[in-house]
Amino acid sequence: MKPNKSSRSGSGSSGNHRVLVINGPNLNLLGKREADIYGASSLSEINVALTKLGEELGLEVTAYQSNIEGELVEKIHECMGGKKFDGILINPAAYGHTSIALRDALKAVALPFVEVHMSNIHAREEFRHKTYLSDFASGVVVGFGVDSYLLGLRGLAAQMKKQQ
Repeated sequence: MKPNKSSRSGSGSSGNHRVLVINGPNLNLLGKREADIYGASSLSEINVALTKLGEELGLEVTAYQSNIEGELVEKIHECMGGKKFDGILINPAAYGHTSIALRDALKAVALPFVEVHMSNIHAREEFRHKTYLSDFASGVVVGFGVDSYLLGLRGLAAQMKKQQ
């Protein structure tokens, strides 16, 4: 993992659930591209909001972004056995519509995960209507911009609490 692609937050308490937030391709350009679709918030601003909400929910949040599919798969593999993380919040971006590799990695780690998309993928081009993750995700949140992440984190926290 490259240091500039990850940020760790939360209180670090061993009692906290640990959540990995994964961001796929082009999300590093949030706030700079297609503001009419994705809004004006940067990925850094979203990570700050997730950190704050995570602390309120008793979660330790680690954020990661890559434009490279294999790096995303490797990061998911680090979750194997639940030793580092208890759940995953993922915005796979375009890879959600194309990547069987991400699907297989998420199935392999067998952790609860929530898929999020800032735009309403069902109101966009037809090729965006289906993702390879949504049929086995704990939940899917689409169309609420930055709030998709926050709603997804709340849902994931509730799911992990049920599984205790």
